[in-house]
Amino acid sequence: MKEYLVIYERAGENYSAYAPDLPGCVAAGDTIEETERLMKEAIELYIVSLRETRQPLPEPTTTAKPVMVAA
Repeated sequence: MKEYLVIYERAGENYSAYAPDLPGCVAAGDTIEETERLMKEAIELYIVSLRETRQPLPEPTTTAKPVMVAA
């Protein structure tokens, strides 16, 4: 099992997501829950595609941490 960081962004009336360690792996949905489900499916399909084409699976290297600032 590998754990990839996923970034979720509000995009007007919906949400979008991407995995920085998996170039081109994206998803969008009406809710954050739907987007999360679709992103999990997208990552699984991305990995299947890499394996089918005998490409290496990228290691998860991206991390994130919130930073609090006075605003």
